[in-house]
Amino acid sequence: MRVVLAEDLYLLRQGLTRLLEAHGFTIAAAVETGPDLLAALLSERPDVAVVDVRLPPTLTDEGLQAALAARREIPGLPVLVLSQHVLQLYARELLADGTGGVGYLLKDRVFNADQFVDAVRRVAAGGTAMDPDVIGRLLQHNAGSEPLQRLTPREREVLGLMAEGCSNSAIAARLTVSDGAVAKHIANIFGKLELAPTEDGNRRVLAVLTYLNGAVERSADG
Repeated sequence: MRVVLAEDLYLLRQGLTRLLEAHGFTIAAAVETGPDLLAALLSERPDVAVVDVRLPPTLTDEGLQAALAARREIPGLPVLVLSQHVLQLYARELLADGTGGVGYLLKDRVFNADQFVDAVRRVAAGGTAMDPDVIGRLLQHNAGSEPLQRLTPREREVLGLMAEGCSNSAIAARLTVSDGAVAKHIANIFGKLELAPTEDGNRRVLAVLTYLNGAVERSADG
């Protein structure tokens, strides 16, 4: 799996490079500025990008803007954002195209290599990996969204854990319920959000995007 990595701090960039390589990833490019990131994404077309939001030259939002520009050129390009802060606007922009393959993790909440590597793989596969604080901020913005109003509090709780990237069994363990109960909640979620079955099985991602983004354009074929 090929990765383009963007991080302006040398030691962190080197550390992420070695960590990912140790878990079987190939680093197609490791860059430190926004312009270099955009150039690398467009030329390398990696399986996933791991991107710090704030990159030189201004250390504001170059990383995210480069990732957004690349996704416009390469629809569905998987992007995992690493940030020191929850930046709600940036998260919403990243989710706005409704294609999945999106993650937003807080650097100080990544506690071990397995957690991080799992998030990279999940985003590369078209899924989501969202920090709970990011989910909370997005839901504050989208609290009045009509699709969310159809869900029970338990169903919203299940969907929130899906957004974090939890499997059915992990959700069951977190909520202390059976796997069957989780499957029933998820089926109810799909029904209430009017997500028809698709050949590629992407209803789970579409449900999460509806939850996070408030209103995601959906079609029968995904």
